[in-house]
Amino acid sequence: MIAAVTLVVAVVWCGLVFFGFSEGWGRKPVTSSPEPEAFISAARSQIADGGVGNLAMVVIEDGVIAGDHYVSAGAPVGPQTLFQVASLSKWLTAWGVMNLVEDGRIDLDAPVATYLTRWRLPDGPFDENGVTVRRLLSHTAGLGDGLGYAGFASADEVQSLEESLTQARDASPGADGAVRVVTEPGSGWDYSGGGYTLLQLIVEEVSGQPFADYMQAEVFQPLGMDDTTFDFDLASQRDLAQSFTLGGATEPLRRYTALGAASLFTSAGDMARFVAAQAPSSPEPDAVLSAQTRAAMREPHAAQFGADIWGLGTMLYAPNGRGAFIIGHDGDNEPAINTAVRLDPATGDGIVVLETGGDLTATRLASEWVYWKTGKIDSLMFVMRAEAMTIWMLAGSGLIILAGLVAGWRLRRRR
Repeated sequence: MIAAVTLVVAVVWCGLVFFGFSEGWGRKPVTSSPEPEAFISAARSQIADGGVGNLAMVVIEDGVIAGDHYVSAGAPVGPQTLFQVASLSKWLTAWGVMNLVEDGRIDLDAPVATYLTRWRLPDGPFDENGVTVRRLLSHTAGLGDGLGYAGFASADEVQSLEESLTQARDASPGADGAVRVVTEPGSGWDYSGGGYTLLQLIVEEVSGQPFADYMQAEVFQPLGMDDTTFDFDLASQRDLAQSFTLGGATEPLRRYTALGAASLFTSAGDMARFVAAQAPSSPEPDAVLSAQTRAAMREPHAAQFGADIWGLGTMLYAPNGRGAFIIGHDGDNEPAINTAVRLDPATGDGIVVLETGGDLTATRLASEWVYWKTGKIDSLMFVMRAEAMTIWMLAGSGLIILAGLVAGWRLRRRR
């Protein structure tokens, strides 16, 4: 009897800890003031100014820049300084794909093989017809590449798209690197950088243009994003932020085959324009994608632990209190690149943080912005707090089990 009660109490304790961490019990926002200037000031003093590299932060209210902050190690950075933004690239790539969907040139639910002539998925135990553009965008296609790309040191090393899809030589440590179906498509969520490299190939096949050229003409130029490109050589000729390690040493930027997954160059000013283009007050709301398409991208397509986490190319971070979600994307890559964008599409409020040389500083800043705005823990803040949550669960369960053992020992002595 005591063993059963002890087990139930331990399970209840773990459930309470999980719920408490997910709901932010005991947490306070970085500032109690609703003013963006107060948030920026608090974020600077508590988080932003503690790194050793470069950082650009822009806070947006109703589609308008309400304040910004820049930290420079070495050459100064500003609104037009380009950063390589790692997986934040995927959100922009998704816009390029959805532009082709709007034009009727891609069917979201057609097998991707429909659009491929240069490469095909390898044979396996699962039906590749279940691999659709929709599932690639939402990381539910059953791919097991585990990518993560580390990039190449020189242009001579860069693989072709077809070679990279077959076996990426620049796979991050621990990543399989081969784009293939390993679980039933549509059966679950599994983050796949290789899926976005496959989308890059589909864009080239359907549009008949190099991926970087298509994105420039169809997404960046219409949005007025003049400081944004997938072209490494072009970015190198601009005001390009130096890359720093966590120790503060400079590190050359890497080249990528997987442009759409990992190698967008953009500025804080341009990402603020991207956020503003999705605000209700945007003067040109349909410059690239219609409001209907943008709304479809925010619909949940994948969940974890009972929480909706992914739409079509965009992460769903937390409920916005208006029946929808705070959306956006993060990027994180070697040696210390971290980027984050959050947007409440109901209000046009958002934050852009691009940085090098910090330990997930951008993600922490953006997640704190979500908590400040909504009082909700966003999905990546929850992940970052998982270790502390586990410690609380184990410590509490250990004490409960110890108490149960003592109670059982005393009961046996009485008997």
